[in-house]
Amino acid sequence: MPLSYAFTPKTEKYSRAYGSGLRISTKHSTIICKKLTGMNLAKGEALLERLISEKESLDGKYYTNTSEEILDLLKSAESNAEFKGLDTEKLIIFASAHKGFTFFRPRRMKMRRDKKKITNVQIVLVQK
Repeated sequence: MPLSYAFTPKTEKYSRAYGSGLRISTKHSTIICKKLTGMNLAKGEALLERLISEKESLDGKYYTNTSEEILDLLKSAESNAEFKGLDTEKLIIFASAHKGFTFFRPRRMKMRRDKKKITNVQIVLVQK
């Protein structure tokens, strides 16, 4: 069964990457994905690298852990686009983050019933 994406382009010149079960904040990933959507691929990668190196911030926060995970996914989608023969200079990013499942940590005395949240991130690169 193929994965269902939140965004399916009408053109056939696109590549996708899906990160399921990422241990990052859904709230932070939604903020970063909204900022990335509609950007050129090179500008999006540069923004994420500046967030990781803490040279630029979004509303006073850097979101380094989330930025690292999304940058890995973006590079994976870029390599998929190169494999398909797409022009990487004309790629536009469409990113979305969705809440995944929630699991509880193993039972130990102080950490009992501690919830851990999971995020699913979808990245689609469309050639314009």
